[in-house]
Amino acid sequence: MTRGPIIAVDGPAASGKGTLAKKLAAHYRLPALDTGLLYRAVGQQMRDAGRDFADEAAAIIIAKRFDAAWLDDPRLRERLAGEAASRVAKVTGVRDALRKFQQDFAHQPGGAVLDGRDIGTVIAPDATAKLWIDANVNVRAGRRFKELAARGEPVTEADILADLVARDERDAPNMVVAADAVRIDTTAMGIDEAFAAALSSVEARLARG
Repeated sequence: MTRGPIIAVDGPAASGKGTLAKKLAAHYRLPALDTGLLYRAVGQQMRDAGRDFADEAAAIIIAKRFDAAWLDDPRLRERLAGEAASRVAKVTGVRDALRKFQQDFAHQPGGAVLDGRDIGTVIAPDATAKLWIDANVNVRAGRRFKELAARGEPVTEADILADLVARDERDAPNMVVAADAVRIDTTAMGIDEAFAAALSSVEARLARG
């Protein structure tokens, strides 16, 4: 049986990868997974349990009992959940514990779209198409500020910029661009232009089989 396409969309926070992944999934009628939500869920469980983020053993235990139902928690979209995700995601044992769930999702028979940091290098190095989405950190901060402010969260753009700089530093060890990934810089792009560039890249890869 022919396997469906796996589309890996990687990049740093607020680069636009999540939006592009959803649009690609809708275009190709494929299931999509925001893998960052898994780490947000583990981080939220840590917060709910009153655990210190320095307690890596506790984070690993929680990750090993990961439940997909956790992904429905609306709090995972909040700023604090993003910060928590960045802290637990640097723990190797946590990444190991969550890997199978992501790989199973990626390799389901019909294909899938996944966005994250290491989809094209660790989760699905055999992905049909790999994209690396990036943007200037100041632009990313502006985007994330508008997103959170629209939800009513009390944030400032300066705080968001500081958060993203810190997250980029923490995430760096797990943000390796796949050698065969197509890079798309969305700094000066609107969503329609960015999607057109992403779709063109994926179509080119699909055409090559």
